[in-house]
Amino acid sequence: MDVGQIIIGFSVISLLLHLLNSRVLMPAVTITNRWVRWILFSLGVAYLAEELAWTDRPFWAVACVAFLGWFLVESVYHWLAIRALSLSPLPLFPRFVVNSNGEEWPTQRRLYGIREWLRREKFHGVQSLKAEIAPGIFLRLAIYQDRENRLRLQIAFLPQPGGGIALCYTLSSRTSDDVRYVTDNLHLPFGGFYPENWLIERRPWTRSLERLVARHHERIAPVGAKLETWTTEPVDDLNRQQGHLEKVNTELGFLYSHQDREEFGKISTEGRYRVWMEVWMLNYLGRTVSY
Repeated sequence: MDVGQIIIGFSVISLLLHLLNSRVLMPAVTITNRWVRWILFSLGVAYLAEELAWTDRPFWAVACVAFLGWFLVESVYHWLAIRALSLSPLPLFPRFVVNSNGEEWPTQRRLYGIREWLRREKFHGVQSLKAEIAPGIFLRLAIYQDRENRLRLQIAFLPQPGGGIALCYTLSSRTSDDVRYVTDNLHLPFGGFYPENWLIERRPWTRSLERLVARHHERIAPVGAKLETWTTEPVDDLNRQQGHLEKVNTELGFLYSHQDREEFGKISTEGRYRVWMEVWMLNYLGRTVSY
């Protein structure tokens, strides 16, 4: 098989993965397609350079240079995007309000099974929330709790560029000594700091709600006797969390102090690097960065 056929094969694979991802919105498919496109770009540039006699360098040497070129260009793009976010008026920790329309589950067949599982496991809806993350674009949350009200489940409906909706889950439990256990499968970069009494485990590859709940139960099993029931309203607790996160990240240098933000933006230079690194780790390895 010559290089041209390999390039055609990678093009077909990329197209098929794109079509599949538009239906299932799975991180594993998205990450695989990113690697396929990266390799396709490298082979394509080397193939054109050889066919058009742009250079007398070996094919694989040109492919390696193109591979590194993709990394450089995408790094610059991500860095500029992070800088634009830092300088924009968009809130990094948006405030949530109660969604007066109630739950707004997308009408997709794959979501019916999730709702059935919630009913079967005796999770009950507590509140529906929303926050405006950009003009006219809302992040919507559905909040559930288990039958003992010791586990709070936050389901985020994330709008996607193609008009689809991705679901992410955040499970939270708290103990009598004010330790908060959080297990989530968010595949969005954060890069900041969490409060010391928060024990966070992020599992972007775990898309199954059942497996994520099972993992959360494993984590809280040793402190089961100390778990507190959730009594605060989700909207109040979530907005308190947002305020606390902003305070902690300002104190630890991830964010500039308020008086400096008009001149330098919200995210510090170190903070931008941390976000950039997490973007790469999530986009190509599906992992968050451990600092």
